[in-house]
Amino acid sequence: MDVLAGSVERVTFHSVETGFCVLKVHARGKRDLVPVIGHAPAIAAGEWLTASGRWTTDREHGLQFRAETLQVTPPTGIEGIERYLASGQMRGIGPMMAKRIVAAFGEAVFEIIEAAPARLTEVEGIGKARAARIVMGWAEQRAVRDIMIFLHAHGVGTARATRIFRTYGRDSLRVMAEDPYRLARDIRGIGFRMADAIALRLGLPREAPQRLAAGISDALQKAMDEGHCGLPVAALVRAAADLLEVGPDLVRCAAALALRDGREVVADTLAGEPGLFLKGLHGAERAVAARLLDRAEGTPPWPSIDLARARPWVEARTGKALSESQAEAVRLALSTKLCVLTGGPGVGKTSTLDAILRILSAKGVRVLLAAPTGRAAKRMTEQTGLEARTIHRLLEIDVAHGGFRRNEANPLDADLVVIDETSMVDLPLMHALLKAVPERAGLILVGDVDQLPSVGPGQVLGDVIASGRVRVARLTEIFRQAAESRIVVSAHRVNAGHVPEAPPRGAPSDFHIVTIDDAEAGVETLVETVSRHIPRRFGLDPARDIQVLTPMIRGSLGSRNLNHRLQAVLNPDPPVQVERFGWRFAPGDRVMETRNDYDRDVFNGDLGTIAGVDLAEEAVRVDFDGRAVIYPFAELDTLVPAFATTIHKAQGSEYPAVVIPVVMQHRTMLARNLLYTGLTRGRRLVVLIGQTQAIRRAVREGASRRRWTKLREWLEAG
Repeated sequence: MDVLAGSVERVTFHSVETGFCVLKVHARGKRDLVPVIGHAPAIAAGEWLTASGRWTTDREHGLQFRAETLQVTPPTGIEGIERYLASGQMRGIGPMMAKRIVAAFGEAVFEIIEAAPARLTEVEGIGKARAARIVMGWAEQRAVRDIMIFLHAHGVGTARATRIFRTYGRDSLRVMAEDPYRLARDIRGIGFRMADAIALRLGLPREAPQRLAAGISDALQKAMDEGHCGLPVAALVRAAADLLEVGPDLVRCAAALALRDGREVVADTLAGEPGLFLKGLHGAERAVAARLLDRAEGTPPWPSIDLARARPWVEARTGKALSESQAEAVRLALSTKLCVLTGGPGVGKTSTLDAILRILSAKGVRVLLAAPTGRAAKRMTEQTGLEARTIHRLLEIDVAHGGFRRNEANPLDADLVVIDETSMVDLPLMHALLKAVPERAGLILVGDVDQLPSVGPGQVLGDVIASGRVRVARLTEIFRQAAESRIVVSAHRVNAGHVPEAPPRGAPSDFHIVTIDDAEAGVETLVETVSRHIPRRFGLDPARDIQVLTPMIRGSLGSRNLNHRLQAVLNPDPPVQVERFGWRFAPGDRVMETRNDYDRDVFNGDLGTIAGVDLAEEAVRVDFDGRAVIYPFAELDTLVPAFATTIHKAQGSEYPAVVIPVVMQHRTMLARNLLYTGLTRGRRLVVLIGQTQAIRRAVREGASRRRWTKLREWLEAG
């Protein structure tokens, strides 16, 4: 890295919340003031700065220095000391008082504050109380500097070091000395490996019990991130041993100690073999099973309904005749307190649900509708004519205290709760939802069980159906109008294990296959298809209507590379832009939130469009379905461009047109339910761009990798 040293002439911007700062620095060897961009928990004019980072050229602001680490020390010259004291960083000192103090003590000011603070009262206007405030302010600034120097010495960049200081304050050194692995648990952006590096540099032995316990917890956490609720002991031991770089026997001993402690890890069986679980997930699966079984055995809160009389009434109002399988699904929903409605595209799930809701609403049943994502909720509203919300908003997020305001002590006010796209609902969210649904209320879970399971841990819908303990209406008949869509036909072919067929060359169709031989050349084909061929032939806007869905993030046809390529073509010369965290952000860019951000009320997978970039305020404004959300530049690490995204991230969304690359480069991810989920995201057009071998492999592979869960077992045993 490049190194820059000099005195801070001016603090142009500093965020107390994030530590992000823009400085003007009088650097050694530079005639003009140098703009320095970085992070610091506290910074003041006059301080001496030493930074390591990179020189960059900004289109609007010219040459800048972007600091990875940024260390400051008190100034030594008279002029610098006066500017520092007058900067507002020192309690009890303003510009006039700074002049008096410097006039009285010269360059010895800091020595006086350190060694003889009583002498401060020699300065006119400083009494004992103000002197005490000055001494306290100096001690706080010194503590900040000491902590930052310590973190930099242990390989922590300034942005993360600032987060550590914001979290623990003056206790930062104590926390890291006592349990450095708390950093991974408490602070976003600091994982086990960084916390482990700090711990090892502090002298913690590789075999230390706390290190081994932290490694086991992290291995279980990584398994949770992959969708598992627990792991067989043998698999966990292998994963933790690789992570910790120790022998498996040490991991087994540490696991035994962790179980005896019982705070984070619990033991149970998984498919008949010994397994370990994170305690919270294990308890959540048990609670979900118990609540579902209780509801399945209950009776609905509305009186008995005669479907023979209700059927002609609802058919007259919807103008749609129910098939016999749809009528049976309606009968099931009207007569049970808990049921599942499942089926693929074109089988009438929407019209069946519409009939159920019309009948029950006419009987005065109070209904609440929800879905996992904003887009799915919006689509549910359009399809039923009733208000639908995201599950998070339905449960009313409690930003101040965490969790949700709606729970068993404050349940939802409803006789029936209907959840759409239930295949997307992970275990923790289902646990929170079931606690909030009143005991007397009915519950209908709607979803396509053949799609990918949730991004988060668990496979709730699949386990519920497979257990046989909950009544299920599975719609399979494809209606005539839907059968005319090659998208629908192709999706059902894939789900049945058959390779989808391309239409005859030149024939009108909503489904097409573009065959490629080489993944690298396929990038150009995809960009041309999105930017030119589809807009010209189908009249669709490539920036608004066409979504690229890919199996993976990495690789030439992964979402990361495709976003760079598509961004350059679809939004090539924006009037203003900012580069952060390896991405360019500019007005008109499609972006996706990658975390649940309760403060901003946006969630993992939410899509938006950048509406503006304010260089003066250092902020980006993003439009999420008509709602403006502000992101400071320093907090853009949770946003990614979304011209291309993974199929997993697209669950619950539909787009006018979908383009899906399927190549052997993605072989580890190719699976039938992945391809099926991608195909069912397109409403008007789906284009596969792929290698024939890869498409066949995806169809042949059946379901994606097994998930380790226990919900089905508990439901069956109940």
